[in-house]
Amino acid sequence: MNDLIATFIFFFAVIDPIGSVPVFIASTIGFNEKEKRRIAFRAVLISALILLFFIVVGELILNAIKIPLSAFQIAGGIVLFLFALTMIFGEGKPESEIKQMKTTTEIAVFPMAMPSIASPGAMLTVVLLTKNSEYSIWEQFQSSIALILVLIIVLILLLIAGKVHKIIGNAGASIISRVMGLILSAVAIANIIDGIKESFHLL
Repeated sequence: MNDLIATFIFFFAVIDPIGSVPVFIASTIGFNEKEKRRIAFRAVLISALILLFFIVVGELILNAIKIPLSAFQIAGGIVLFLFALTMIFGEGKPESEIKQMKTTTEIAVFPMAMPSIASPGAMLTVVLLTKNSEYSIWEQFQSSIALILVLIIVLILLLIAGKVHKIIGNAGASIISRVMGLILSAVAIANIIDGIKESFHLL
């Protein structure tokens, strides 16, 4: 039970359900409540499929193509950093134009499922916490349960995000999005630095 709780806390910190809320609010400006709910459900479902896929075959794929986890961490950090920049330096397009450019499915995939929920850090974490050489099938199953519980929390927070948006308004959503972008960029740089350090240890 203690291991399950520890794994849950680890996944909660990495996936950051609370941090997904401002990304969701900023990405769904101009959509009605029904469309927002559809985006939330699709985003969480897609994220679950991606992360569970990495639990099952992530390590096998990386080993098969001889990619060390440190390299994956660096690449993931770069992708996350580029996404963070788009949050900080938003193009400021009108709501109608944003809605024309993206469908609910597109937003559910990017930026919600990737890289907001199923972030590079989350993918790396699920691979590390389910390494076949260190964890039994039962322990990997427990990690999967902890992951699903965190994703359920993400879904709940996204479903009530509309009420939060009504309180803070578009201006508030824009400010929060940029602040979160700055935090995400710092997390991305930390991932890159950790990956580089690990690479030097492997040399």
